[in-house]
Amino acid sequence: MRKKVEKSEAEWREQLTPEQYHVTREKGTERPFSGDYGTTDEHGIYHCVCCHAPLFENEHKFNAGCGWPSFDRPLASGCVEQQADSSHGMQRIEVLCARCDAHLGHVFPDGPQETTGQRYCINSVAIDFHPGE
Repeated sequence: MRKKVEKSEAEWREQLTPEQYHVTREKGTERPFSGDYGTTDEHGIYHCVCCHAPLFENEHKFNAGCGWPSFDRPLASGCVEQQADSSHGMQRIEVLCARCDAHLGHVFPDGPQETTGQRYCINSVAIDFHPGE
């Protein structure tokens, strides 16, 4: 992975929409079923909205019915990081962009058993789809 992208709060606020900033820099969550990419079936790669690092491949997306784009794995080893998250009185595993530490969502062990068994539940405002990649 490349060198970490570090920017000031003011630089992130200038680059991102208020909702993108809230989700990626303040560890917020978009409302379920409110974002894009729920039914995108095109070939392509999802990139971090903050630093443009490639994170997920559309071929590994599945309909979990949870209201957020769900993937059974990241694009490659090391492109995302995971850390314990005990916010909101829950024990979860947070998913972060390895390049810029943007909050992307959470990973749960209830994904498709025929693949990885993982469900990377990702906020659509934290990713940007690049069709054809």
